[in-house]
Amino acid sequence: MPAVSLPGIPVIILEARLMQVLIVDTTLRDGEQAPGVAFSPREKVAIARMLDRLGVAQIEAGTPAMGDIEQEAIRAIARQGLRSRVSTWNRLLLEDIRSSLECGIRDVHISAPVSSIQIRAKLRQDYRWVLNRLRQACRYARDYGLRVTVGAEDASRADPGFLLEFAYLAWESGAERLRYCDTVGVLDPFATCAHLSRLKEKVDLELEFHGHNDFGLATANALAAVRAGVRWIDTTVGGLGERAGNTSLEELYRALTRLFDLDPGLNSRYLPGLERYVTRAAGRLPPAPVDTSLKVPLFPGRRHPAARGERRGTLRSSTDFAKIILEEY
Repeated sequence: MPAVSLPGIPVIILEARLMQVLIVDTTLRDGEQAPGVAFSPREKVAIARMLDRLGVAQIEAGTPAMGDIEQEAIRAIARQGLRSRVSTWNRLLLEDIRSSLECGIRDVHISAPVSSIQIRAKLRQDYRWVLNRLRQACRYARDYGLRVTVGAEDASRADPGFLLEFAYLAWESGAERLRYCDTVGVLDPFATCAHLSRLKEKVDLELEFHGHNDFGLATANALAAVRAGVRWIDTTVGGLGERAGNTSLEELYRALTRLFDLDPGLNSRYLPGLERYVTRAAGRLPPAPVDTSLKVPLFPGRRHPAARGERRGTLRSSTDFAKIILEEY
């Protein structure tokens, strides 16, 4: 891969033999936050098994705080004996971590807002409160022998100084990885590469990138994160997710292998079947067929969600994920 030099960004040369990109698929958690999507426990187990067969490094199986049905699905996935790591998404609450333990999970993701706007709006708290709760939650999970990753929600709009403090504390508290979240999809590839290059220079934690597609840049931003040396990338099948969606697993795979000559460790023969199954289970139409001579969709009404913007500002109606963020704090 040729080196790229941009103002303020160090020259980075990536070689496939030195770096393997690792996929964290969050179709069963963030993908299910798409409006109108609610997988059954049986569908969740089937999707998890397909993702495992595909070869993703980690499967985010769900959010135990969502209730009994969600926990039933997570337990069923945990019992499958998958080779992929199986993790859950947790708030800064000890009861969330206890619920994950009861589901038989050994990998927990503990997530917290890091931008001032989200700390005020979602938590009605301040920076110090977030740090104290993060320390408590991480140490509690580590005391039970769990592997911990930490999510910095809305990192792309966070104060850089506080983000660093948050990352240092996560490392000191035993986390093995920091998820940098572009929660509202405001980054472009140049900013993504610059932010993550600087963060990577200053913290010892492995970094993970979580992108959203509000401006149609989720996959491009994920590639920019890889360019900055980030090995762990979050995806969903078909880019399924709230508002305009997330980084597409299929797009990322094709770009990594064909443009970057990097190996994400996937057996691509299983991608089409996985995509078809998730599309049906989610009640989504397949991508619009394109007239290659005219370069336009044959059915113009079926355009990409980022282009038409119809999902921005929405949350899934089947289970109110936003409610659990606020109700316990």
